[in-house]
Amino acid sequence: MIEVKDITKQYGNNVVLDNVGMQFHKGKITSLIGSNGAGKSTLLSIISRLLSQDGGIVMVDEKNVTEYKNKMLAQRISILKQSNHIRLKLTVKELVSFGRFPYSQDKLTDSDYKMVDRAIQFMDLKDIENSYIDELSGGQKQRAYMAMVVAQDTEYVLLDEPLNNLDMKHSVQTMKTLRRLADEWGKTIIIVLHDINFASHYSDYIVALKGGKIVYHDETANIINEKVLKDVFGLRITICEIDKKRICNYFN
Repeated sequence: MIEVKDITKQYGNNVVLDNVGMQFHKGKITSLIGSNGAGKSTLLSIISRLLSQDGGIVMVDEKNVTEYKNKMLAQRISILKQSNHIRLKLTVKELVSFGRFPYSQDKLTDSDYKMVDRAIQFMDLKDIENSYIDELSGGQKQRAYMAMVVAQDTEYVLLDEPLNNLDMKHSVQTMKTLRRLADEWGKTIIIVLHDINFASHYSDYIVALKGGKIVYHDETANIINEKVLKDVFGLRITICEIDKKRICNYFN
């Protein structure tokens, strides 16, 4: 289980996270929502130890995240940030193979290659696995980086706006893949999403941040509520239900 306790982070007088504390449910998808600057991406970076907090602690499986060696932490937590830049001339398959580095370093085993192939299949990249990353569209690149995270095969998967650059078809495909990772593989997924309808349709839990604080944390059905969403986003949102899923209309 991942637990954050009294996490604070600020830059000068700008408080980005203000005594944030919560537990993330194992084997479930938790979406972080909120307006720009609410602290969502910062929280992900602190959990994964890419960024240090000013106060508070992060616990991963009842152990302070600072106590993990890099290799061991990379076997527990994987993270995909908003921007990814690898300047090497790599094929999709070579990029996805980087996900196995925490286990075998630069000497991949047969089991590593099997996981790489499985991740490529998962993200529907088999037909372009030998294509070079720099020759792909933005959406194809994003899916390749997602496959690298899948290949890392960590219990905890952190994703910061993974639907960037994806069209509708591949956005849905990606969210269905994450749903399978949680339901079939037991992965604990924490994801930053700006599209509230994807959060509504695929999340088990939603955490709403506002001004660096957690203002709501509940099961998805309790967050997809007109009053709650207006408080979070300052916007009137009409909610309707289709096939037992709540859809948000914010084009009023």
